[in-house]
Amino acid sequence: MWQLLFLLLLFTTVSLHPASAVTGGKWDLLLSSVGISAMHMQLLNTNRVVMFDRTDFGKSNISLPNNKCRIDPNDTALTTDCTAHSVEYDIKKNVVRPLMVLTDVWCSSGAAMADGRLVQTGGYNDGDHVVRTFRPCNDDTCDWEEIKFGLTQRRWYATNHILPDGRQIIIGGRRQFNYEFYPKTGGTKSYSLPLLVQTNDPRIENNLYPFVFLNVDGNLFIFANNKSILFNYAKNVVVRTYPEIPGGDPRNYPSSGSAVLLPLKNLQGNKTEAQVLVCGGAPKGGYISAENGNFLPALDTCGRIKITEPKPQWAMEKMPMARVMSDMVLLPNGNVLIINGCSKGTAGWEVGRDPVLSPVLYKPDGPVGSRFETQNPSTIPRMYHSTAVLLSDGRVLVGGSNPHIYYNFTGVLFPTELSLESFSPAYSDPGSDNLRPTIISPVSQTKIGYGQQIPIRFTVPGRVNRDLVTVTMVAPSFTTHSFSMNQRLLVLGSGNATIVGRSNYQIRVTTPDSGNLAPSGYYMIFVVHQDIPSEATWVQIQ
Repeated sequence: MWQLLFLLLLFTTVSLHPASAVTGGKWDLLLSSVGISAMHMQLLNTNRVVMFDRTDFGKSNISLPNNKCRIDPNDTALTTDCTAHSVEYDIKKNVVRPLMVLTDVWCSSGAAMADGRLVQTGGYNDGDHVVRTFRPCNDDTCDWEEIKFGLTQRRWYATNHILPDGRQIIIGGRRQFNYEFYPKTGGTKSYSLPLLVQTNDPRIENNLYPFVFLNVDGNLFIFANNKSILFNYAKNVVVRTYPEIPGGDPRNYPSSGSAVLLPLKNLQGNKTEAQVLVCGGAPKGGYISAENGNFLPALDTCGRIKITEPKPQWAMEKMPMARVMSDMVLLPNGNVLIINGCSKGTAGWEVGRDPVLSPVLYKPDGPVGSRFETQNPSTIPRMYHSTAVLLSDGRVLVGGSNPHIYYNFTGVLFPTELSLESFSPAYSDPGSDNLRPTIISPVSQTKIGYGQQIPIRFTVPGRVNRDLVTVTMVAPSFTTHSFSMNQRLLVLGSGNATIVGRSNYQIRVTTPDSGNLAPSGYYMIFVVHQDIPSEATWVQIQ
């Protein structure tokens, strides 16, 4: 009976969000089960994706290899657990292999370091001070390594960002109004961040998983609740305070909107313009109301601000539908995909309703009022604890969704979701293959430097409009709880492609001039022709 009610709810939900004409995109079910619920995701430079949920969900649906078991007397669910709570997904082979985390990684954070290692920080219970590293490999021998007291403070619902000097900064977390660095240099201090005190709503918070972006001047833009600052982390000084987002509604966990740093163009150091887009969330009082069974409509607005302007102001735009707990993914052509989430309630246990099944495309360079396009819907609700990341072939990988304290597959409105899907934007349609570039050079894993002019060679099957060729460079993000940490897209050059040999083309681009624009590490290089991207080649800037 509950299955019938659930299907009726889905059809009702779709009809409640007609919004705008559906324009495209294609969904594919990749795996019906990866064994865990993909609460956290990170794409690696090996074209594999590490996923994990939490150790205290109970037994997962995938066993650890070779009869291994995790023995943890402190675990709140199982002190002996022979199932995995992390997996590595091989994109090309479409298979997963189990990985072993030793302590609880629930609601943690992380980023890929300059050498490609995934460094993940914090979690819950005996995992809240732990640093874990995963070094990518191609022979299936790599697994998690743990540093038991790698953190100075407990980090649960924190945000990480890679810095120009190669360290990670770890900001906030539950009852943590401070930040620290990893790796540690010159001591184990943490440093006070008053913004997190000022934005902490009593009993609710609304400032967890703050939105953090590296500005082009090397300072950090930090958004928490409804307020934002430009912050000099080296001197522990607020450089400037931005206006409160209009309406004053909270946008961070558990009210859980999402945010991106829009594509960086005209890469000239401090002269480069930087804009931030914040979308969705829940209204003031939404969390307490949902806890009491009254699920208020989510926010349907986005705020956009030029953080590099002398006197910046928020410009508000309206989405086709209200959305909370969505993910925002930068696509290779510079557009933003808004995906996952629901239209009522907030993040948290059992407090979201009315899944929004249709992604929305946001075109930053389009005319105001015409920037949003509704895409084809999925059939699988992606509620609390769902994720989405960009892959090197231009698809968006989608997984997760578990609004329950444990794995729960029956008799509930939104069962724990173990499946893995991909969403292919309209540019992936085979009808565009005649326009699609294929990169010849640089070959994958090429090392490049800062301020370096490099030739990008490519082929296109059909006729090429040489003025409509763009090269973009995209950082792989760590995604959890509706925010993609370290997500960044840079436009390296456009136009003026030249013919070199038969059916081959070349465009010369200049790499970013410093780590303020692009911290050292691995990036995906795409060639985009008439809005149609190639498959990426990986480069390492250092």
